[in-house]
Amino acid sequence: MKVPLVDLKAQYNSIKQEIDAAILEVIEDSAFIGGKYVADFERVFAQFCGARYCVGVGNGTDALYITFRALGIGQGDEVITAANSFIATSEAVSMTGARVIFVDCDTETYNIDTTKVSDAITSATRAIIPVHLYGQPAKVPALIEIAKKHSLHLIEDAAQAHGAEIQGKRVGTFGRAACFSFYPGKNLGAYGDGGAVVTNDKDLALKIRKIANHGRLAKYDHELEGLNSRLDGLQAAILSAKLKHLEEWTEKRRAAAIRYRELLRDSPIICPVEEPDLRHVYHLFVVRVRNRERVREKLREKGISTGIHYPIPLPNLKAYRHLGYKAGDFPVAAKFSKCVLSLPMFPEITEEQLVYVSKELKKAVISLEEKTR
Repeated sequence: MKVPLVDLKAQYNSIKQEIDAAILEVIEDSAFIGGKYVADFERVFAQFCGARYCVGVGNGTDALYITFRALGIGQGDEVITAANSFIATSEAVSMTGARVIFVDCDTETYNIDTTKVSDAITSATRAIIPVHLYGQPAKVPALIEIAKKHSLHLIEDAAQAHGAEIQGKRVGTFGRAACFSFYPGKNLGAYGDGGAVVTNDKDLALKIRKIANHGRLAKYDHELEGLNSRLDGLQAAILSAKLKHLEEWTEKRRAAAIRYRELLRDSPIICPVEEPDLRHVYHLFVVRVRNRERVREKLREKGISTGIHYPIPLPNLKAYRHLGYKAGDFPVAAKFSKCVLSLPMFPEITEEQLVYVSKELKKAVISLEEKTR
């Protein structure tokens, strides 16, 4: 049996008529840049998040960069984020000229360790960016208190957490702004690149919109130098069609996660922990195993695709050698980087596939552990 890590074709087939109709409507209206389809999506996605404003942009990295720039973050500033994430989070900080400061991750959730954030704050710190990694919200209430105490901006990186919740409230409204990615593999994915910023701050939303559109609101009336980062009409229409199904898909992901835990119980495999009062949306289902590379190979032989998110902690990348971090500075992130394994996870995954993956995973892990005794 072949089991992909993500099955975008199965998702498309489940709503093919809606997607095809949405694309055709945009083409017939020639509403490719801006226009009603983008405006409609911005409105419904803001409502979905519980925010007042949404600004569509070209991708999730731009969402972060433009937000930082709109908040005036730049040369001489420092921004704190997690050592365990994709480089887009820290890359966007560096793009402003600011210095990224990394903090190790929690021993259970993989998210930023809130107990270590205060120690990373200096007189140059301007913002904290928690990443809701793998679909589980970071411990934002604790970060809000820290941000208030030190007068810092709190910006949510929600690229992997569409629809996730903290104490019954959806991520995206806990800080000054939240940044989303609509990369095709995300829980809410476009058929190309796309991103958005949501906020309750009217002035901030307006500035983000200006920066994303060459520094203007009206044609040729450029109030500042911006950039070209716009969510296009086709992607907006596709996202609007998909958004209607996101809650159903999320519940299916959560059900698959519960089933994985049942099937992997009483094994050496460590499944993800779901924190109380948080709603995990399982963009990824990440387990921890020993002998990871050999386990992956055995699963590959059985037709099972897996992923590694992420194999190198951000501060240990060559791109950040100039920051002067040492190998042992982020022990938890370093430990996880050697043993995390992402299993197939998508709303359409079947009971047969879940049973097959779990069975072969347990078999691979147990056989390899017996050989190393």
